Amino acid sequence: MKKQVTSYVLIKYQFPKRVAIKAKREVPYEIKLAARLVLDELVFMWNKNALEEQINTAIDQGDQRAFDELSKKYAKYL
Repeated sequence: MKKQVTSYVLIKYQFPKRVAIKAKREVPYEIKLAARLVLDELVFMWNKNALEEQINTAIDQGDQRAFDELSKKYAKYL
C-alpha cells in the first residue's frame, strides 16, 4: 500500500535571499483508519435517523406510498 505524505514548505524571508526549509509529516495508518471508521459511523447514524424521521412523518400524514418506499430504504440499515 502506498503511503500518503503531506509536505510543508517553510520559507524564512531574508533580504536579499530566500531560503526554503522543507518538512514532511506522515499521518499514521491507524489514525487514518480510526478517523475513517468514526466518520462512516457518524454518516450511517445520520442517514438512519433521517430515514426514521421521514418514516414517522409519512405515518403521521397517512402516506402509505412514501412509507413503503422509505421502509425499503430503511431495511438496509437493519
